[in-house]
This record gives sequence, structure tokens and C-alpha cells, in this order.
Amino acid sequence: MPKSKRAKVVHLTKTQKKGKELTLRLYANIRECIPNYPYIYVFSVENMRNNYLKDVRADLAGDSRVFFGKTRVMAKSLGDSPSTEPHPSTSLLSPHLTGPCGLIFSSRTPSDLLAYFSAYHPLSYARAGCIATRDFVIPAGILYTRAGEIPAEDDVPLAHSIEPTLRKLGVPTRLEKGRVMLDEQFEVCKEGQTLGSGQTTLLKMFGVATAEFGVEVRAWWDRENEEVEVVSGGGQRKGNGVEEMDVGGDEDGFGGFDGE
Repeated sequence: MPKSKRAKVVHLTKTQKKGKELTLRLYANIRECIPNYPYIYVFSVENMRNNYLKDVRADLAGDSRVFFGKTRVMAKSLGDSPSTEPHPSTSLLSPHLTGPCGLIFSSRTPSDLLAYFSAYHPLSYARAGCIATRDFVIPAGILYTRAGEIPAEDDVPLAHSIEPTLRKLGVPTRLEKGRVMLDEQFEVCKEGQTLGSGQTTLLKMFGVATAEFGVEVRAWWDRENEEVEVVSGGGQRKGNGVEEMDVGGDEDGFGGFDGE
């Protein structure tokens, strides 16, 4: 039977999955790094934002390598018992690889790395499910873009086109001579409250960033002493916005999370 000469639709967006290939590469890269760095750190992330973690990776690029991939693969690379570990005591780090966490292979001493992370806490907009870290109330009167967060003389009135969106989000606004008005103050959230999607939308709309990105070192391995030091109080914090460490991306595990 002759071949059909009709034009066939070719989907250019169709790509092949590289899950197994990236998994094997992640495993091999971690094994390769173990003899090349004096310290291995296990870290956890609070309020995960991919762009901030990439900034950390760039800051440490000169003397460190950061992995943020599948926890099971990272744990397997370090060994799950003394008989499977590539270097003495590396398997002692594996139990700390739970939740949103990663590995840092570095030449930096623990005091230097801990000092770096203690100073790095950029703010971002909260996501649904996060815990509110402060109260936020929209004041009555003319609504401004920052809703009273800065003096009115330094702010500008809210555009009238946004008023329907505010009403859909439950804010009882009205238009008066082209200005968005609020007859009574409106409470968006209270400290300690679990935020919903409408509340996070309002916080972002008014430029209120409450989610603090942070990296916490849980434990580290010292090649010279062949020992693992556990950081007291280390572990997963609440309100991360990330539940399962099963990410795609490059061979170091980056690229699997959304940014802002």
C-alpha cells in the first residue's frame, strides 16, 4: 500500500523523559565529589524558592558544590550502612536526608558556612498553606498600592481597574470618583493563621512579603576526623510549602521547583 502524502502534525513540545539518566548522573556526581571536599553538609530549606537556592549555589560556586535532588538517591550515594558507604562514616548523614533538603560539598569550615546561612534570609511572598508571621489590615479610606505600609505621601492610589478583583477576594470596596474606597478597615490575616490562596493573593497585591527563605544545616561530615557532627535543633521546619523531595532538573537536582 503506498505511503500517505498527507502532512503529519509533529509536536515540537514533546520531549523525552530523562528521569533515570538524571538519577544515575546525580548518584555518580555525588560519589565523585566525596573524595574531593573535606566537608559534606546536609541542609534543609524553609520557604523554598528555586531562585534563592540558585543564588546560594552561585555564591558557593568557587569552593563548594550544591546538590538538591531526590533524597533517596542522595542517601544511597552516601551509603545506607557501613558496608555500602564510599568513605568511612558518610552513611551517618543519610538519616538526616528527609523532607526538603540537599547536600553541600565544600572546602568551607562549618563556622564559615553557618555564618553565611545565618546572614542569608531574603523575603518572598507567602504561599497558600504557610503560617502568617504578622497581622495585616487594609485601612479604611482611599486604598493605596501599599495599603498603609508606607506613608500616603510616598504612595499612589490603587488603580480603579483592580477594584473588581478586590471584591472577588472578599474586600468590600467601592468606586468613588475613580478612587477605590474602603468604608471600614479589612483584616487580611492574623499572626499564626494558616493562609489561604485569597489571603496570599491580597498580600502579594499590596507588596507584603512575609515568607523568609532560609537554609539550616542539619549535620556535617568531616573527612579528616571521619566523624559526623549533628547540629542541635536541626531539622525540618513548618510552613515550607514543599512536601516531597522528588525533583527534576539538571544533574545536581536543580530546576524542579517553581520560582516566584
